[in-house]
Amino acid sequence: MCDAMHFAEELTGRYRRDRAALGATAMGDPGHLTCVGNDLGYEQVFSRYLEGHGRPGDCLVALSTSGSSKNILRAAEVARSLGIAVIALTGKRDAALVQFSNVHICTPAGIWADRVQELHIKVLHILIETVERHFFPENYADA
Repeated sequence: MCDAMHFAEELTGRYRRDRAALGATAMGDPGHLTCVGNDLGYEQVFSRYLEGHGRPGDCLVALSTSGSSKNILRAAEVARSLGIAVIALTGKRDAALVQFSNVHICTPAGIWADRVQELHIKVLHILIETVERHFFPENYADA
C-alpha cells in the first residue's frame, strides 16, 4: 500500500519538475477497505473500488510481491473486464497475476519479499519518469 500511495502521490503532485497534476489514486481509503472487507470479504476490497471508480481507458498498476494475492488477482480480473489496462509488478515470473496483465514486470530477487519490494520502487520511479517524458517532454529537453 505504501508503494501504491507513493506512486500516486508522485503523479498527482510532482516527481522531478513542476508540471500539471496527473490523475492517480492509491486504493487505500480505510473506510472503504473496512466496509468492503467486513461486508464482502477482503478479496474484494480493490475490485469493488474499481467497479465504482474505474473507467475504460484507465490503467491499474497492480503490485504483488508473490503475484498471487487474491485481492490483487480479483482487482486485475475486474479491471480487464471493465476495459482497464493492467500493469503487474511481481517478484515471480510464473505469477498467477500474469494471466490478467497487459504488461508484466517481474523483479525476481530470490526468496526475500523485501528485495522484490526494493526493486518495485525503482520500477515505479521509471514508470513515473516515462509517463512524464510522454506527457511533458519539455521538462526533459535538457536531460
